[in-house]
Amino acid sequence: MKHGKKYQEALKTYDKQEKFACQKALQLVKELAFAKFDETVEIHLRLNLKKSQSVRDTLVLPHQFGDEKKILVFAKGDKATEAREAGATYVGDEDLIEKIKGGWLDFDVAVATPDMMKDVGKLGQILGRRGLMPNPKTRTVTFDLKAALGELKQGRVEFRSDKTGVVHLSVGKVSMDAEKIAENVQIVLEEIERKKPTDIKGEFVESICVASTMGPGVKVSPKETAAQGA
Repeated sequence: MKHGKKYQEALKTYDKQEKFACQKALQLVKELAFAKFDETVEIHLRLNLKKSQSVRDTLVLPHQFGDEKKILVFAKGDKATEAREAGATYVGDEDLIEKIKGGWLDFDVAVATPDMMKDVGKLGQILGRRGLMPNPKTRTVTFDLKAALGELKQGRVEFRSDKTGVVHLSVGKVSMDAEKIAENVQIVLEEIERKKPTDIKGEFVESICVASTMGPGVKVSPKETAAQGA
């Protein structure tokens, strides 16, 4: 991949092979950001996983960023009322299913009550490839809609490892204090460690890199970060 002049100039200002403590790395990411918009800060973690293994869960970051998510809820009767009262952007059942079949996808996350999943499952190809299919593992299939929507509105995010054992996750904005982004990173690392398979030997998190949307990556020292609590 060929990078632009500003990216290449940013690379010259630091040693890209050096590993930094988390907060220092994030401060460097902020200094290296050159776009005219408020870039998102991302973390990329390479995990020690076997080919058959993956990690997936949700978490709520302590410091929020970005626009409020549009939440769609598949529910009927009293549960539909509960969803509306809890602040869902869209609530429905067959009407929403048909609308989505027609190509409408103007929402960021979908939640469903368990009794709706038989019908929602018909949208598997549409929602699945966009990462929008409700799933019990991410607590988006539940009868406790009030709690689910409360967490999502607080900024609950999902993480999952890809086929190469890497987790990619947004953890803040360049405009935020490095300390606050570091606290978000610490929560991510703690949750990742909780998902470590019991049969994994050695270090679970093999490498950590942070970067802004357009900027170069900065390596983070996992041991130093753990010792300092990010």
